Amino acid sequence: MATETPPPAKHHLPSPVEFTEAQASAEFGELRRAHRSFAFPLTIAFIAWYLLYVLLSCYAGGFMGTEIAGNINVALVLGLAQFLTTFLIAWWYARHAAAKLDPRAEAIKSRMEGGA
Repeated sequence: MATETPPPAKHHLPSPVEFTEAQASAEFGELRRAHRSFAFPLTIAFIAWYLLYVLLSCYAGGFMGTEIAGNINVALVLGLAQFLTTFLIAWWYARHAAAKLDPRAEAIKSRMEGGA
């Protein structure tokens, strides 16, 4: 027995003017600020952290070659910390988006598609 999917619900398709109005709204401005206040500082911090690692690798070879335990040196630990930092930032951003960005974006989308 084949099951049929219901036809897609008819959504109001916003006009270019409605998109422009939504972009100029305070609600969209708050969404944009919530994204930027999280993403920009974290991006700058991560780039600084990455550049520190590169500069240390280039100019502080003795320090980076310092053995911590056996064949594990500072360079290896900091290099692995780069990967850890990347995954932590992605996880943190996903939580931030789910808590702060997605509800606001969904409210804007619902309002625009509902034609209200």
